[in-house]
Amino acid sequence: MTTFKKLPENTDIQELIRSTFDADLPVTGGWGYTTEDATIIKELPQGMTLPQLEHMLTSIRAHIEMNLTQKKEDRYGAINANERAREEIAAEALLFDRIIFEVTAIKEDVYNAFIQEYKEGYGKEAFDLSAHFQRRKEATLTREVVHYFEVSSLQ
Repeated sequence: MTTFKKLPENTDIQELIRSTFDADLPVTGGWGYTTEDATIIKELPQGMTLPQLEHMLTSIRAHIEMNLTQKKEDRYGAINANERAREEIAAEALLFDRIIFEVTAIKEDVYNAFIQEYKEGYGKEAFDLSAHFQRRKEATLTREVVHYFEVSSLQ
């Protein structure tokens, strides 16, 4: 099974996100594995709520961990993050959101085969849609991850 390593510290995450995902987000700090390397949200982009930005940042982290930093044969696609729980933590005059996400994904080559099968089979009498989605479900990896966001400047 593929192991997912924590992303390195001392990275300018704002620049990495800008150059990799073409998104200019007002963030600094780390990748949010602990309060010490929390992702610091400096402000909210216009038209975006805090939960939306936190979800986006967790999705970006998951894509980097599960796809961009993996060997081709170990890459995952169809990566989705869903919030399961959140709590607010006050520590040393700082305010943090600690959010638990369920991250699901399918091996990229397997996912591409499922997409092709669906395109070729959909609408044909012999195509068993239920069986197709059951196999996709069985091929899905589920991880529980925690992401810490420092949100003091938003108060």
